[in-house]
Amino acid sequence: MSDSAPRKDTRGIVDPAELLSRVRFRRHTPAPELRPYLEHYWLIDWELPEPYATHVVPHPSMNIVFQRYGALGAPAADARASAEVSGIGLGLFTRKLTEAGRVCGIQFRPGGFRPFAPAWPVSAWTGRRVPLAEVFPDAGTEAGGGTGAETGHGGIVTGTETGHAGTDADLLSAVLSPGTDHARVAALDAFLLAHGPAPDPAADRAMELVDLIRGDRTVRKVTQLVSASGLSARSLQRLFAAHVGVGPKWVILRYRIHEALERAEAAGAAGGPDWAALAVELGYSDQAHLVREFTATIGVSPTAYARGVSAP
Repeated sequence: MSDSAPRKDTRGIVDPAELLSRVRFRRHTPAPELRPYLEHYWLIDWELPEPYATHVVPHPSMNIVFQRYGALGAPAADARASAEVSGIGLGLFTRKLTEAGRVCGIQFRPGGFRPFAPAWPVSAWTGRRVPLAEVFPDAGTEAGGGTGAETGHGGIVTGTETGHAGTDADLLSAVLSPGTDHARVAALDAFLLAHGPAPDPAADRAMELVDLIRGDRTVRKVTQLVSASGLSARSLQRLFAAHVGVGPKWVILRYRIHEALERAEAAGAAGGPDWAALAVELGYSDQAHLVREFTATIGVSPTAYARGVSAP
């Protein structure tokens, strides 16, 4: 997904209208050299008189997140700032946003992260948040230890109270201090261009296959992806572990949950589309299977969710 304009959908966000009424959220396009590897940059600022909990069904994407949190009305110099590499989140990601904050994030295409950090398989970061300096040692004065905590952003919203040390203060300031989006994007471009990307044909192949899953709804099983790729099932699993971070079945399941979530949001008070027909379209064995998986991921049934997001 290397188009010049970032995508405009809100896939993965639970109740996006509510979130976007509380925060200022934007996406921006990276430098041309980076576009084959990135989905987009995502920037969020907020000032909240009351705490707000946001929820995201994560995308199968790696993120780098620069973040700053502080009290309402306090000088930026008094805020807490940190940077981290966020692996793919396996479950629903929930974060409470409080007072004032700013986040500048980099969402990589699935498969697009390893050309910038080729020393480790991407699966090493799955379900984890680690200090930026642990993955990019020259980004900090000291490399802190990883939290090992479950995470997941979907390239939409984030936050953490961990306060990782190790990232150079000049880098944090360059990304988080500018008052304009243009300057923040320029700082993110400069950081990434200083770290690659290194040519990696396997990463290119992984990105192509994930794009196939995302764009072709007829790809509902790993066996279909095996046939389309020309790889054995074992080789496909190894490719995804090394360059995506999760297996192809997980990616298929996650994208169809995103589709079901989006359909439920669009349905509003009517309660949803024809769930039985949607279950067939998305490759579930029956409507009950769709309802179980949706409920296990989001915490409520599709019909209840559709009615909830439409409530005033």
